[in-house]
Amino acid sequence: MKRRRFIQLTAASASALVVNPSYSGSNHADFPGLRLGGPLFAPFKDPETWISALKNEGYTAAYCPLNPGASPELIREYKTIAAASNMLIAEVGAWSNPISPDVNTAKAALEKCIASLQLADEIGACCCVNISGSRNINHWAGPHPDNLTGSTFDLIVETTRKIIDAVKPSNTWYTLEAMPWSYPDSTDSYLKLIKAINRDRFAVHLDPVNFVTSPQVLYNNREMIKDAFKRLGPWIKSCHAKDVTILENTDLPHLNEIRPGLGLLDYRTYLAELSKLPGVPLMLEHLKTAEEYAAAAGYIRKMAGR
Repeated sequence: MKRRRFIQLTAASASALVVNPSYSGSNHADFPGLRLGGPLFAPFKDPETWISALKNEGYTAAYCPLNPGASPELIREYKTIAAASNMLIAEVGAWSNPISPDVNTAKAALEKCIASLQLADEIGACCCVNISGSRNINHWAGPHPDNLTGSTFDLIVETTRKIIDAVKPSNTWYTLEAMPWSYPDSTDSYLKLIKAINRDRFAVHLDPVNFVTSPQVLYNNREMIKDAFKRLGPWIKSCHAKDVTILENTDLPHLNEIRPGLGLLDYRTYLAELSKLPGVPLMLEHLKTAEEYAAAAGYIRKMAGR
């Protein structure tokens, strides 16, 4: 809930929201394999109340309910009840900056990534996910002139190999999520990283909103989504559900993240492509209230013909 606050802080006000033009409200294809999940606002104290809270939201996928350092017994309990309840544990977040120019920050982040990947492997999550990080010493995920350089690309490769090699996972994958100002920032750079990292347990966490870096990509996001799934499909382990719009009456493009269904992302195409990858979850994020999450989930289920 606290990660990447820099994106949340740029969320558009309600007056700037527009209805997604890709949705006409009728006759949409049914995607029965959709695994939708999101954060829980209801408290839970044990595996049973966790599952109950997820079912109350109608979710069939979940963020990992435990943190690194949880006991093996507790991990087994949550893993067992998830399997028995047909609940997919989608991802363990390792949100940190393992390529920080600050040595201590980078060291702590590397340790967090390793511990998070170990937890994901033990609990059977689809993936452990992080961004690659940033060379910005003041903001763990912020833009910096050195982020999109060859030397930083090489550093990402080296760091990701260290994380995967330290754990040697067999039940999960270590994934990177795209950012507009850090590698990977496109389908092309994902493919270059996959080849360079050269580890079977490295994979993709797809969030197409984070590929939207210009009006051209925004207004052609249907083609961008189809291309991403076509070329990255075999490596995609989990996806995020957000939306994006562009503000009017500004001299420079101002792209804002907003609630699914209120922006310009082509969700019909997104869901259609996702449906070709059975077992890959779609996770809601970055909203502030339970009501917003319920509205976002309702929109996605409507689009999916539920």
